[in-house]
Amino acid sequence: MTFGKRLFDLFFASLLVLLLWPFIIALLVWLLIRQGRPVFYVAERMKGMGEPFALWKLRTMTEVDEDSGVSGGDKVNRITPTGAWLRSKRLDELPQLWNILRGDLSFVGPRPPLRQYVEQFPEIYSEVLKSRPGVTGLATLVYHKHETMLLARCKTREETDLVYARSCVPRKARLDLIYQRRRNVCYDFDLVFQTIGFLFHRR
Repeated sequence: MTFGKRLFDLFFASLLVLLLWPFIIALLVWLLIRQGRPVFYVAERMKGMGEPFALWKLRTMTEVDEDSGVSGGDKVNRITPTGAWLRSKRLDELPQLWNILRGDLSFVGPRPPLRQYVEQFPEIYSEVLKSRPGVTGLATLVYHKHETMLLARCKTREETDLVYARSCVPRKARLDLIYQRRRNVCYDFDLVFQTIGFLFHRR
């Protein structure tokens, strides 16, 4: 990560925390009343080859004893009504401001992958993870809707993993590598504003 990109992340993450902390506290209290504990969902993700980190999100699903893989149609019944609302606004990702401040994430970059896919596709992720993972990115903007549609059709965890590995991993990687070749602070601003515009349009 370049010095300019890290400075960009630190400045805007700190600014958002200062501006949004009353809203964040109110949201946490509301979630505690609506869903109970735990309020947060913490999962392992990878920021480099052999470099795991704890990704923080607001909990949007009911808890189970064992959970793995990406979210597909096999997990849709676990999404709570409150969780569905959080996901529609991407508010479940607010705690990732902490990950940005820690240096685990950038605002813009490839979405951080699960260990199982990094180990399954080392030749792909050794290139993709030369960019610091991000909260949003080119692949998120271009491919997210299609990925959601593909995975929503899956009925089992095994089917979800198969579809994600065969269809989503290589296509997202191509987009992530396009971003990697073009990345600069101006392009990051552009992708952030496109993300904000997408959220308002979807709303």
